[in-house]
This record gives sequence, C-alpha cells and structure tokens, in this order.
Amino acid sequence: MKMRFVLSFVGLFMALNSFAMAQDALLISKQMVDDRKAVLATVQTEDLSPARARIGGTVTELLVDEGSVVQAGEVIARVKDEKLDLEIQAVEARISSLQAERQLAQIALNRAQQLRKAGAGSQAKLDEARTNLDVVVKNLKAMETERELVSQREREGAVLSPTTGRVIRVEITSGEVILPGEPIAMIADKNYILRIEVPERHASFINVGDSVFVGQRGMSELDSDTLRKGVVRQVYPEMQKGRVVADVNVDNIGDYFIGERIKVFVSTGKRETILIPCNYVFVKYGLSFVHLKDGSDIVVQPGQQRADACEILSGLNDGDELLLTSAQE
Repeated sequence: MKMRFVLSFVGLFMALNSFAMAQDALLISKQMVDDRKAVLATVQTEDLSPARARIGGTVTELLVDEGSVVQAGEVIARVKDEKLDLEIQAVEARISSLQAERQLAQIALNRAQQLRKAGAGSQAKLDEARTNLDVVVKNLKAMETERELVSQREREGAVLSPTTGRVIRVEITSGEVILPGEPIAMIADKNYILRIEVPERHASFINVGDSVFVGQRGMSELDSDTLRKGVVRQVYPEMQKGRVVADVNVDNIGDYFIGERIKVFVSTGKRETILIPCNYVFVKYGLSFVHLKDGSDIVVQPGQQRADACEILSGLNDGDELLLTSAQE
C-alpha cells in the first residue's frame, strides 16, 4: 500500500514536471525603450482674433457673451454714430437741390437748342447750356456716391466676428462709447492645441514630428488604455524660464477650457528596461510575483504599462526564464 502511494506521488511529480517542460519559457532580456517623462500641457487656441469696431460711436447692441459660439461674419455687436444720420440728411437735401438744378439746366438746354434751330440764338449760348447741364449731372452723381459712402459707414456699425470659434472675452458693455479699431470681443479659433513646457535638460530630445501621449481630461492618473497620440507641430526657438516650449496637435481634442491643464508623456531619450507580457505577473499577499522556470515565485516591482507589456523595475535579471502558472493560463 505504501509502495503504491509512493509510485502515485512520483507519477504526479513527473506529470507536473513534463507539463512545465512542455511550456515555452519566456527568456528575459533587456531592451531599449523611450524614456517618457510626464509634463503638464495647457490647452491653447491656434489663433486668438479680436473683433474690432470699424467706426466710432455708442454700442447700442451687444449680442454675445463669454462662451458664446460664433461663426465667421456673424454680427456680435452694433455701434451707432449719431452724426451719420445728420450727414445722410444733408446729403439727401443736396441731392434734391441738384435734381432741381438738373431739371432747370435741361429746360435751358432745350430752349437754347430751339432758338439755335430758329436762328435766334448763338452757338455759344447752346454750348453754355449744354456745359451747365453736364456739370449739374456730374455733381448729382458725386452726391449720390457720397450718400452711398455714408450709408456704407452706417452699415459698418455692425461688428463682425473675424473667425469661427468661441468668445473668450468681451471687452466692452452696452452703451459704452468706443473709437474706431477698438476691440469688442476676443474670439478663440475652434481648433485647439496643447502647449507643453519641457525642462531645459531635455531640449535636445524635442523635435517637430515627435510623438507624445496625452491623457484624458483632468489631473487624474494616466491610464495607458486611455492615452491618445499627439504630434509635435512646432518647437519655439526661445526658452521661457528655463523651459522649452512646444505645440502639440491632437485629433478630436474635445471641448476644453482655454488654459486647462492635461498630463502628457514626452520622450526624453532611450533607456534599458525589462518588458514582459502583463499576464505573467500575478498578485499574492498584496505583492506582485512572477513564476520562474525552476518552479519558484519571486517578487517583482512593476512599472509603467506599455500597450500589452508591463515594465519590470526590479526583481528580474537578464537570462531569467518565466513560465505561466495554471491559474494564469
């Protein structure tokens, strides 16, 4: 009976050993990876355009507020110059006077033509009447152009949005007197970018076209499953307070606040590390373990997760071989 038990135990041990041998062991070797550093990026707009008044006067209507979404060419305010009404009245009166003068000049020309045909009038009188009519007609045309000019100045009282975007600041209030060219509101372009500041020691690693990884909205911890890829579009040649400033493009960045901060990972060179598939790591007693080929379990210190691989900061060495446990499979 005792012999049978020993044989059964030996058979079980050999079966487990053969199962372990059947697995392909994962050979540990160090590899070069990008050394990513977390920096803070602020949301900025590509362009910040002022909507300016084209004429001076009093703001009679203010049609937008901070946060309003506007389209290019949309009226956001109206400015009224009371003197323009008086100018239009004066021009209209002058046009009426010239129209009456034109009628008289036309009558005088017709009379001079009749007298000339009858031989009772001179050619000089006919030429004078024709010249007087031409002068009046041209003066009338000039005043009509002047009327159109004043009307155009009145239409320019409508303040237009220079671009499609969102109103960031409103600089004036309704009823305020403003001058020509004075800004009414600041319009942020609808396209947003991320502006990052990298310490001076990493300046040589930031180049146009480099990839960065952007976290989700807010200041929460970065999750590798939610990271989005961005591309450095511009690196500014001037440092600010010992930092390199660069702009990053990110697709579908979303409806952020201007100046909102986001965590971003940037590459600051290469370093050696150990990467293993994450399913080789299991947790026991609150610690992270891996199973070696010799059957022992050792404690490891996981680091940042990269795609489907986990970085191991300590606990493993080059040449170690790992196996999956039955529970991990």
